[in-house]
Amino acid sequence: MSLGLIGHKIGMTQIFTAEGKAEPVTVLQLGPCPVLQIKYPTAQSEKTGTVRKDGYAAVQIGFKDKKRKNATRPEQGHVAAGLKSKRKDARQKAGVVLPPKADCEPQRVIREFRLDVGGAFVDTASVKAGPAEASFKVERIKVSGEGATKKFEAYSEDMTVKVGDKLTIDQVFKDVLAVDVIGTTKGRGYSGVMKRHNFDGMPAAHGSKKNHRQPGSTSSLASNRGSGRPKKGRKLAGQYGNERVTIRNLTVVKVDLENNLLLVRGGIPGFPGAVVMVRPTNKVGPGSPKAKTKQREAPAVAAKKK
Repeated sequence: MSLGLIGHKIGMTQIFTAEGKAEPVTVLQLGPCPVLQIKYPTAQSEKTGTVRKDGYAAVQIGFKDKKRKNATRPEQGHVAAGLKSKRKDARQKAGVVLPPKADCEPQRVIREFRLDVGGAFVDTASVKAGPAEASFKVERIKVSGEGATKKFEAYSEDMTVKVGDKLTIDQVFKDVLAVDVIGTTKGRGYSGVMKRHNFDGMPAAHGSKKNHRQPGSTSSLASNRGSGRPKKGRKLAGQYGNERVTIRNLTVVKVDLENNLLLVRGGIPGFPGAVVMVRPTNKVGPGSPKAKTKQREAPAVAAKKK
């Protein structure tokens, strides 16, 4: 997972491009997100040598300030540098170097973005993480020209994230053509098969009595399974919605740096006001931004036999 941001889904609208085409877009308000903690795999100790710490490299960020009176003491201590505690004083007297704090307000939403798995636009081999900062190489795509002369050029640049920094759209989504949006779908409760799986239902005829919205026969569910266990994957009534969903490779239509808005083409999960995570897309196949940077040569035409 590459570095991303947390934000709110504002809603859907449409905008008109320079060519006069109407684009259906979802408006996302992202950040600014303070960096609360840097997760790192190892820590160097003079007494015992290399000591395992978190076991992975990640950047933990927050979104939306929380009132201190509503935050628990652990939530305050996670971000506050000047919070007093007996355990903190004892560790400092023992010579323990405490990790840096973001020194900001407690956050309502806290998420992590891993840097060492599923790189997408982060070069996982270049990741160097410690308790105070993380440095890595980020791949970008520069677009030049229009129409038939449009070119996509890939380039990379170094990026350093420190505890206490505030990440914004212009830092994370600079020269990003498409994003992945992670959110929670609307919860629709316990639903039948017609609403949940788009079943057609049973025939609405006089011979069919009071089973027009039924899933159909279940007599063969336990065949060849033994003990009456149903076959896996059978579509039945049950909980519909309220699950985490990732929508991949959504085109970035417009970026409003002044208002921290990102406009992406298409719909995303959740209701207006729902919390979402947005990252540069990790899609690498056909139709992805990375595929556009590769030069394609026309296939050679076989010579005709005489």
